[in-house]
Amino acid sequence: MTPRQKFSKSEAVRFGWNTTRSNLGFFIGLLIVVGMIYFVPDFIAEFLKRDAPVLSFIIDIISWILGIVVQMGLIKIALRFCDNQRAKLADLFSCPSLFFKYLFGLILYQLIVLGGTILLIIPGIIWAIKFQFFDYFIIDKGLGPIEALKESSAITRGAKWDLFLFDLLLGFINFLGAICLLIGLFVTVPIAMVAMAFVYRKLLAQKEISQALELSTEEGT
Repeated sequence: MTPRQKFSKSEAVRFGWNTTRSNLGFFIGLLIVVGMIYFVPDFIAEFLKRDAPVLSFIIDIISWILGIVVQMGLIKIALRFCDNQRAKLADLFSCPSLFFKYLFGLILYQLIVLGGTILLIIPGIIWAIKFQFFDYFIIDKGLGPIEALKESSAITRGAKWDLFLFDLLLGFINFLGAICLLIGLFVTVPIAMVAMAFVYRKLLAQKEISQALELSTEEGT
């Protein structure tokens, strides 16, 4: 029988806070760069939409691709901090080889959540939590979409209620950052980002320990 996966919400947030505080300059610069990547192309595309619709459409596509690349890079950066490694702005663009794995995984994840939401909403919430770490497995382990979804299902087994509460907690933390004239987001977004990666590492480690114990038990019988 697989043991219940556990993690400490306070420990994860504390780790996120300590990491953010110790690297605040880096995270401020990171979020400024990310904001420019997200908003500048959109602004240009919107400005050109009337007089140059084809060019505007091309810029929209490029912006969408860059957005996905940045999402992957942010996960990579958060994992680096969890592994006590130094992160660089260049890490934002360090996972291009995983683009299509990530894209297909994202599409599958969204379809699963959409399907669950159509089934009276509650299954959608459960499946969103169950598979929420698929992207971490793609970035961290290089897994394909299906394998990543399966692994996310495995590490969240027995921890879905805790993860639901944790997701609400991180949402509330970012809400507090948003009402502080949005400036607070320069602190709360990195806290949430690193804290979530910390939880992924904790749950993954528990699964690996559990598998090792099961293997040693089987070999001993």
